Amino acid sequence: MTYILDQIQETVSNNNVVVYMKGTTDFPQCGFSATVVQILKNCGVEFLDINVLADPEIRQGIKDFSDWPTVPQIYIKGEFIGGCDILKEMFASGELQELLKEKGVI
Repeated sequence: MTYILDQIQETVSNNNVVVYMKGTTDFPQCGFSATVVQILKNCGVEFLDINVLADPEIRQGIKDFSDWPTVPQIYIKGEFIGGCDILKEMFASGELQELLKEKGVI
């Protein structure tokens, strides 16, 4: 499990925006993941998608890593932002767009 946690840490540290999700950007496999993809696309953000359905160790590892029980999980510049509901609220209020600008992502 330590290897998986190290791998996750490396991934979120070395990419501006990472989404651990069910499915992929082109083929989300749950409504929450599809919503997150749409929000980030609306913001003009390029992001790395990690399909947790492809690897059970990553699916469990990401939950252990963040101490957050569900996916999708969104990371911006190494910081855990939250899941779909949090991202939706941040997008609606403009807070997400502001954060992305502050972090130099958009």
